[in-house]
Amino acid sequence: PRPPGPAGRPGYTPAVDAQRIAESLAFINWTVLTTLAVGTFGAVVAGRLRTEATRGYLAFTAFSAAAFAVLAALSDSGLPALRWPTGAPVAAAVPALEAARPFGLWALAILAVGYAVAIWRGGRAPALAAAGLAAAAVTLVSAAATWGAGGPVAIGAALMLAQLVILSAALGGVWAAMVLGHWYLVTPRLPEAPLVRFSTWLTFVIGVQLALFVGWTALGAGPAARPAFGELTGEWALFVWLRLLVGLVFPLIVSWASIQTAKTRSMESATGLLYINVGTIAAGTILAAGLYFGAGLLV
Repeated sequence: PRPPGPAGRPGYTPAVDAQRIAESLAFINWTVLTTLAVGTFGAVVAGRLRTEATRGYLAFTAFSAAAFAVLAALSDSGLPALRWPTGAPVAAAVPALEAARPFGLWALAILAVGYAVAIWRGGRAPALAAAGLAAAAVTLVSAAATWGAGGPVAIGAALMLAQLVILSAALGGVWAAMVLGHWYLVTPRLPEAPLVRFSTWLTFVIGVQLALFVGWTALGAGPAARPAFGELTGEWALFVWLRLLVGLVFPLIVSWASIQTAKTRSMESATGLLYINVGTIAAGTILAAGLYFGAGLLV
């Protein structure tokens, strides 16, 4: 348990805990790379099945997913032991779960390369797509089962899994959409429908993220088990508000604007807006991971 702070308040922590931030950096790095890999591969599969995106674009984006997966797998080997700042229990290390995370990432990298080659050759390769998504699921489920906390273990793991899935969809989705925007700059005769669809999907995902933010803060979800909306006024409030405004509200507006510009074939403007969204959604992902692993807040 934490020592009492000023005026005998139990559970008080300094506004900025440098040690906690430093300890969480490795987990933040893992989260960003893993969600990029998983989300980008998922976007390629969705783009292959539901859009008229070119084979060159889909193959290149699948290769980028493989590169992110390799980097994530390498970062996994350097993760330190996790501890919560509140004294909440961390799930005991289970060798099978610890091994499943990097295994899933390496498998995803190999399958993403195979999927890219298959797409480049004109195939649809549904078996490779399904296997890659399964490898991604193994990674996220094993991470959630290991690092989920707050309330019963099953609930904590489910909440953590939901966070990882939605972060993957947002960060990988915006990366895939931004790369697609570049394709229009060198292939101007492409129909606008694929970029409109990708931007629409991204807008929906960010809307879900915003709804989850409201729900989780209302319930005080996460290892820290704060009171309803306590994150908005606590010692980490600045970072929580940045997560809300910079990582969710602003990207939601920009995503909507990218849909409108893509519909009018203003592809340079749409690509510029998606560039902005890559930065803001990446920043929001960093904030979400930092608040979870560093402060025990699920936002």
